[in-house]
Amino acid sequence: MGSLFLSTSLQVLSLLPPSRLRGIRCSKEDLKGQRVAVIGLGISGKAATRLALARGASVLAVDGNEQLIPLEYEPEFAEFTNLQTILGDCDIAQLEHADRIVVSPGVPLEEYAISALMKSGRNVMSELDFAAEILPPSVKVLAVSGTNGKSTVTSFAGQMLDHLGIKAFVGGNFGKPLSEAAILCLNSSSVEDIYQAAVVEVSSYQMEIPSKYFSPSVAVILNLTPDHLDRHKTMQNYADIKCNLFSHMKDDKLALLPIGNPYLNKAFSKHANGCHLTWIGDFPGIKIDMEAKVAKLKFPTTDTIAHLQLSDLRATGAHNYTNAAVAAFLVLGLGVGVDYHSINSIVKRLTLLPHRIQVVCTDACGIRWVDDSKATNIESTYTALLSLKDQKSIVLLGGLAKVLNGEDSNGFEQLVELLQHRRAVITFGSSGEMIYRALCDGGLSIPCIRAKNLEDAVKHAKSIAVKGDVILLSPGCASFDEFRNFEHRGRAFQELALSS
Repeated sequence: MGSLFLSTSLQVLSLLPPSRLRGIRCSKEDLKGQRVAVIGLGISGKAATRLALARGASVLAVDGNEQLIPLEYEPEFAEFTNLQTILGDCDIAQLEHADRIVVSPGVPLEEYAISALMKSGRNVMSELDFAAEILPPSVKVLAVSGTNGKSTVTSFAGQMLDHLGIKAFVGGNFGKPLSEAAILCLNSSSVEDIYQAAVVEVSSYQMEIPSKYFSPSVAVILNLTPDHLDRHKTMQNYADIKCNLFSHMKDDKLALLPIGNPYLNKAFSKHANGCHLTWIGDFPGIKIDMEAKVAKLKFPTTDTIAHLQLSDLRATGAHNYTNAAVAAFLVLGLGVGVDYHSINSIVKRLTLLPHRIQVVCTDACGIRWVDDSKATNIESTYTALLSLKDQKSIVLLGGLAKVLNGEDSNGFEQLVELLQHRRAVITFGSSGEMIYRALCDGGLSIPCIRAKNLEDAVKHAKSIAVKGDVILLSPGCASFDEFRNFEHRGRAFQELALSS
C-alpha cells in the first residue's frame, strides 16, 4: 500500500532551521507597562497569571471565592510586586481600566459584566487564546473537543506522538493549561525546549469567547449530546460555541466532525473558513469495521486508504476503537512526518486514563469492580453499559444530574432497556430520588434501590453481588453534591472496592 504522508511539503519540525523554531509571536516583555486582569484563579487562572507576569504585565487577579489565599502570599508569586489579588466582590471599573481581561473557563460570561465588557470593545480573551498568542507558529496544534471522549482522544494522541519521539505538549482543558506551554516557549533558551506539537483538549467553556490566535492545524468535535445546557441554554448555541474551534482554520488545515449531527453541520457552515472537512463515519475521514476491528482512514489530499489495526488495543468498549482511530487520524493529519505504519505499531501500547471503565480489582468473592466515574452524563453511562452488556452487574447511578432541556427526568429513562438484564440498580446522591422515579416510571423491572450516598450505595451493592458479577460505578451525573470532582469520586469508589 505504501506509506501514507499527508503532504510531502510538511517535514518533521526537528528538521526546520532554528530561526523558524524560535519564531515566538511575542517577546518576553511585550506587555510591560500594561495591566492584565485575570478572572478566576483555578489552575487555568494561575497559569495565565504566571504567563502575564512573565510577559512583563502588572496583574489584577480576581476570584469570587473569599476563602482563597491571595496569590501574593503563595510561594510561586512571592517575588512579584506587580501583582494584586481581589477576592469576593470586584469593582467593575477596575476591569474597565485593564488593557486586557483574561477569563478562566470556569467563569460564566454573565459574571463580572464580562459580556458587557466584550460588547463595549474591551480586549477580553480566554486563557486558551492568551496562551496561543505566545506559541511559536512552528508548533502545530491538534485540538480535541466534543461532549464525551475528549480526554481519552487527547491522551491517545499525546501517547502516539510520544512513542514516535515527537516532543508534544498535552493538556488544555485536561491536565496542564496551555499557558504552561506558552511559558516554557517564552523562557526557552534552546531549540530543544520548543514543542513540535501541542495536543489540546478544548471545552465549550474555553470557546465562549471567540479566539484571535488559537488556530489548530487539525481539530475534531467528537460528538455533541445534551450537556452544559444550564450555561449554553440550547443545543444549537452549544454547537455554535463548539464550532468556534474552526474559525481560524483554512487552506490545508483539517476539520473532523461526526457524520449526521444537524446542530454541528449548521454551526460548521457558519464558522468554516476554507479548511478540509472530514467525517467520523464516512470518507474523507474514518470508517470503522467494529467486527473486524479495523479502521479505514482516507484524507482529502490523497486517494490512498490506510488501514489501522485495532485488535491489539487494550481498552474496554467499542467506543475506544473510535477514540484510537480518531487520535491516529489527527496525528497523521498534523503534518509532522508520521506514517500509518508507525501508528499501527503503537496501538497496542496505548493506555486509558483513570476512571474511564477502569477495572479496579476482582475481590476475594470473585466480584469485579469497575470505576467509570468520568461518566458525568447519560450518554457516557449508556456507552459503559453497552461495553459491559454481557456482564451481570449492579449499576450505581447518582450524584448531581445535569440540566437536560428542562425535563424533570433528565433523560435517565433512556437507560432502562440496557439496564433490564442487570442484577440491580442503586441510585444515590442529591439526584438519586429523581433517577429512581425516572427508571421505575420508565418500566425498569429489575430491583432498584435508593441509597443515601456513594458509600451507602456500595454497601447495598456488596450485599447483592454474587461471584462473577460486576459492580459498576457509572453515575451519569456530576459529582459536586458529595465530591470535589469526578476524580475524587472515583478514588473514593476505588478505596471502597479495595477495602471490600
